[in-house]
Amino acid sequence: MIDVQNLTKQYAGRTAVNNISFQVEPGEIVGFLGPNGAGKSTTMRILSGYMPATSGRALVAGFDVFHQSLDVRRAVGYMPEMAPLYTDMKVKEYLRFRAELKGLSGLAMRKRVGEVMELTGVNDMRRRLIGNLSKGYRQRVALADALVHRPKLLILDEPTNGLDPVQIRQVRDLLRNLKSKHTVLLSTHILHEVEQTCDRVVMIHQGRIRANDTPENLTRKLRSTTLLHLELEGPGNLAEKLTALPGVRKTTEEKLIVHPWRRFTLRVEPEHDVRDAVLELAMKQKWRVREMHRQLPTLEDVFVELSMNAGIPGDIPTHVL
Repeated sequence: MIDVQNLTKQYAGRTAVNNISFQVEPGEIVGFLGPNGAGKSTTMRILSGYMPATSGRALVAGFDVFHQSLDVRRAVGYMPEMAPLYTDMKVKEYLRFRAELKGLSGLAMRKRVGEVMELTGVNDMRRRLIGNLSKGYRQRVALADALVHRPKLLILDEPTNGLDPVQIRQVRDLLRNLKSKHTVLLSTHILHEVEQTCDRVVMIHQGRIRANDTPENLTRKLRSTTLLHLELEGPGNLAEKLTALPGVRKTTEEKLIVHPWRRFTLRVEPEHDVRDAVLELAMKQKWRVREMHRQLPTLEDVFVELSMNAGIPGDIPTHVL
């Protein structure tokens, strides 16, 4: 659905997108992540036909973004971060106007406008002026606009910006339901939503692709350590014996008010699971175990780690580039 090869965008004195390449397959939901100024919005604008690239090649639904721009725009539903809505129009009036611009007419147009208003939860606001809507409802109207012509590809730049937690969950459920009919490329700063929604994640930093994998693989492979939290009671130097276990990098103790229980956090090497070894050690040393749970890395951990290491190519795992 998307095929980007060596795409570059330069402004005066600055390179916003630096020779990036990636693909998005039909039916995928792909999260496009990166800190502010990383090049996400620039890439999305290029793919949507709103902005030319300096060099490189990009195909959307088989059409060349640069030479077949009109065909690309018919195949794409684009929702920018700050959607330019006509605030002096009513919701239903605006969506019908946009649908007509996108080639719909008559009964088919009216039916489709009704469908997208229902899908995005703005049906109750259809007679309200857009200028009188909250930011969250304006985001929903913009999403309905992007969906109205049944595009093959949805490009959504911060689609949940301004929404409350309930609305965010509704948008997440909507994206999952759209997967059978649409391919979705979305950017967001809500990384928990990406973990719950996206099939794959492309991370960009300083204009370059830093990672391209499933959320599960990224959290499993990129984090340098995992954590194991314990509450123990027993004789001897517990921290020293725990640190001596294979795969344990470091052990720290947190002071507890309740005596004689002691709380430890073990930093464990990647690809190691030391829970069985801890239990065997506890039985051997006659320790009592009140709590043991492993804290797995999150996508936020990966995002921060890649961003911090982005300036040091050797620190970025090459298997995800």
